[in-house]
Amino acid sequence: MKGLLKNLGLILILVGAVILVICSITQNVNDNAILGTSLVLIIVGWVSYIVINKRIAD
Repeated sequence: MKGLLKNLGLILILVGAVILVICSITQNVNDNAILGTSLVLIIVGWVSYIVINKRIAD
């Protein structure tokens, strides 16, 4: 469980990046809802990665 929790931030970042890649491939880059969702996933993943790894290390 600790291993999955430790990698939760990276998983969120990868999901956001995959959404961006799929939007780029399908030429659907004008939909702000999808782009905003992927941006939120990347930012939340980045922050959670920092916070969770800081707490697990301590």
